[in-house]
Amino acid sequence: MPDGTLRQAAGARLIAAPNQQVLIPVALRYGRADPLAVHIDFPSLVSPDGKDMTWSFARELLAQGLYEPAGIGDVYIWPCGPAYTIMEFRGHEGRAVAKFDTPVLRRFLLRSYALVERGGEEVEPALDERLAALLGRA
Repeated sequence: MPDGTLRQAAGARLIAAPNQQVLIPVALRYGRADPLAVHIDFPSLVSPDGKDMTWSFARELLAQGLYEPAGIGDVYIWPCGPAYTIMEFRGHEGRAVAKFDTPVLRRFLLRSYALVERGGEEVEPALDERLAALLGRA
């Protein structure tokens, strides 16, 4: 984490059909440069266009989804018993549902809090300035 970025390998079970799951390697990422978001990198083998893909969503959505159903837009997360967490990703190509080991996600989340504590996320001041300029308030 010397560069302020946390990377953690994980396995996800892609739910292809009832009673059919495919284990795929994914990478969980979090960084100080984008403190509000977590990222999950999926390998090309699960992408419709055959390219690696990344889903990004609010770190707080992950925190909430570990304990209760949560979601907005393209990502929905909910607990599935004490051992698993389900994530549903919706895009214009369709949807994908994956099952993660909850302890792995919790460990990642705790490690992200070691980089930027929960509630301590600061939006870069330059971003505020750019938004003000865009809105004609500069």
